Amino acid sequence: VSTSHLQLAAFALGTVGWILCTVTMGIVEWRVWHVDNTTIISSGIAWVGIWKVCFISYLHVSPGYREQFCHKFSGYDSFIPHEIYAAQGLLLIAMFMGLLGLAATIFALRNVYMGVTHKALIAPFFLLGGFFYIFAALCVLIPVSWNFYSVAHNQSIAFPPSYYMPSSPATQEAGAAIPVGIVAVILLLISGTFSLSYRFPMSATTITK
Repeated sequence: VSTSHLQLAAFALGTVGWILCTVTMGIVEWRVWHVDNTTIISSGIAWVGIWKVCFISYLHVSPGYREQFCHKFSGYDSFIPHEIYAAQGLLLIAMFMGLLGLAATIFALRNVYMGVTHKALIAPFFLLGGFFYIFAALCVLIPVSWNFYSVAHNQSIAFPPSYYMPSSPATQEAGAAIPVGIVAVILLLISGTFSLSYRFPMSATTITK
């Protein structure tokens, strides 16, 4: 038990990192677009996520949506940029890898703290959990960095007319999903490092010839 304090911390940080990874995937504010034409986008601000685009409109732009209008992306939409497609797939992989990392860490901690006799499995499962955490962190880092690059260069998206969105914003900025994703990456990397640092204690028994 005395040798696994960092791994217990890795489990706690990994849990928070995995939750933030899931939150990042669900947040619509990946890119915040500021537009000049407020005829339909009444507030002049639109939020572009990896699953949908939303804005506030006081016009009846779609049945059932009078104030906030959202249009979900389809897998067949050819206008979606590569970084959004990558974010969809990589964040799903990150969520799954993070869950596997938590499961491996829980199994190893169970063997440590509950006195289970499978001592030979403790170190391998801590190492396995560490690899899963780090892989999950990389799967979050790539789309977060790629989308931030697109924001920094004010890249456009050729939305179809049914989306009521301009092709290019006047300006754009990174939304809340970017910093949340960065925090998730940091926590998952720390968790992975802590898990990989585990060393099973050597026996104190002196072997005499």
